Amino acid sequence: MRKLLLEETTNFLISKGFKNPEIGIVLGTGLSQLINEIDIEQEIPYSDIPHFPKSTVEFHSGKLIFGTLSEKKVIVMSGRFHLYEGYNQWEVTYGIRTMYLLGISNLLISNAAGAINLSYKKGDLMVIDDHLNLQGGSPLAFAEVGEFGERFADMLAPYSKKINDLLKLIAKKKGIQLHEGIYAGVYGPQLETRAEYRMLQILEADAVGMSTVPEVIVAKHLNLPCAAISVLTDECDPKNLAPVNIQEIIRIAEETEPKMIQLFKELIKHL
Repeated sequence: MRKLLLEETTNFLISKGFKNPEIGIVLGTGLSQLINEIDIEQEIPYSDIPHFPKSTVEFHSGKLIFGTLSEKKVIVMSGRFHLYEGYNQWEVTYGIRTMYLLGISNLLISNAAGAINLSYKKGDLMVIDDHLNLQGGSPLAFAEVGEFGERFADMLAPYSKKINDLLKLIAKKKGIQLHEGIYAGVYGPQLETRAEYRMLQILEADAVGMSTVPEVIVAKHLNLPCAAISVLTDECDPKNLAPVNIQEIIRIAEETEPKMIQLFKELIKHL
């Protein structure tokens, strides 16, 4: 049944011109300026795509875009799905499976995250080297998972070392500071307590967010090389915690995104 739904989704998108994409991109909260760099051929709201979930977060536009970026054909999810919206793990990762079936050979993910590592500051970028799945479930925990890949997927290296090394080299050449660290994926939507921030420090997480981990697990399950960059939008110091200002987080994401765009555009040329 799941395969049939995915086939209906991909056949619809192919009929709309989503053909032979090379790279899939997922844009996180407050990160939509990349769209302006794309020579867009097709743009479809999620609500018009058969069986596709609908983005309910006000900071996510909720549309699938197909076009050319850095001379490569790309599919961009402008707006992702989160567990805290009430979706299950299959629905949260439906877009990844769709892009894979359409033919992408690399996946690039972005997110807005809080800095747990106190030497990292808001406005910094971090390429994810590893993650902690603290979301209480797995996108592979369903009966027919064997139809899509090995049930017991190996998570030794969920993030592509090749792509990460390229990103670090590009960042160095462009003079962009790029940290490398561990991302903790939590459920949300509430932000963390002081005790939870202390726990994440003990667990040696460098950043925390409410997305990305299920998407990366599915990519690894599909043997789809992927990389993810976190835009650090706030500093999570449990000893000096201030009330969360969502508008401030969005502002910092938007101000920092141009550096991420530079990295992605140059990276895509080499993929």
